[in-house]
Amino acid sequence: MMLRSGRKQAREVYLYESIGSDKEGNEISLLDIIEAPDVDIISDMERKDNVIRLYEIMNTLLTDREREIIRMRYGLKGREVTQRELAKQLGISRSYVSRIEKKALLKLRNELERI
Repeated sequence: MMLRSGRKQAREVYLYESIGSDKEGNEISLLDIIEAPDVDIISDMERKDNVIRLYEIMNTLLTDREREIIRMRYGLKGREVTQRELAKQLGISRSYVSRIEKKALLKLRNELERI
């Protein structure tokens, strides 16, 4: 290949050609760097279906207070909130938040196991 002066000549690069090593001394190739992670479409779809089913169960099975506590405790409504923070926000004791949370989780578990 003829190039004008001042330009470097292009070189072929192979995906499996070693381009260096990682911190542990293992050889890495260009493919290792550009390779996309495997996407498990089936698992992703199942996870989305499970989330939809969980919200449906929460909306039909739990009381408004139980639903609110579960959403806030597990970050389904923004950040996760501690039982102590929830108790303060709701004007109830932390132990009462704990009892409501346990009761709601038991309802959800029983319903999900039944399905």
